[in-house]
Amino acid sequence: MTVQSVVDAIAEDLRRSVLTGELGPGAALTEAEVAGRYEVARATAKAAIERLVAESLLERTTHKTARVVRLGPDDVRDIYLSRAFLEAEVLRRLARSGTPVPEAARAANAEIRRRWDGSSFDIVDPDMRFHTALVDAAGTVRTSRMYRSLASEVTLCMAQVQGRQLLSPELVVAEHERIVELVEAGDGDGAAQLLDEHLARARELLAGALGGVAGPEATRPSSVPVGG
Repeated sequence: MTVQSVVDAIAEDLRRSVLTGELGPGAALTEAEVAGRYEVARATAKAAIERLVAESLLERTTHKTARVVRLGPDDVRDIYLSRAFLEAEVLRRLARSGTPVPEAARAANAEIRRRWDGSSFDIVDPDMRFHTALVDAAGTVRTSRMYRSLASEVTLCMAQVQGRQLLSPELVVAEHERIVELVEAGDGDGAAQLLDEHLARARELLAGALGGVAGPEATRPSSVPVGG
């Protein structure tokens, strides 16, 4: 096993610990602790920690211990609004160009449906893959790169939404399906509008759960029929 693959493996395990809440907001993570836990050199531990600092899952100032980021309502709103700007334009362009919805997006949504009776965290990964597949379908390397620069923070928000069971997975699947239908019908504005509703609900529910005052989007009924 190469040194780089060891760093990857440790970073992935630490990432999982952060996303599942095993390492909670504000939790300290020292190089000595990581080195001891995984029985690796301090330099390897440092590289894994720096990986998560670069992903904005950990934060530290000069010569300070790394800590798990503590998101507040303003952070959540900024993350969700940033992704909404990018994703909405992607949906409009996909609809206008007639670009086929990627099978990866459909497969990810089907996976959410299969997993929703398990752990709440089980749907976070396929949920992220659904949105990422649509962004990648735009076919621009830089757009995908910009989206991936937000990926860890977006995933952290998703994990906190699902960890608190703030959203019904059934509603998530139904709105995803409708977004796909609107894109395929060439209704980019309709797809972007539903995306805004979809993300705004999660955004305001999480902002409220983190101590802010939730906006009206948190309790606004979905425009997509669910169940029945």
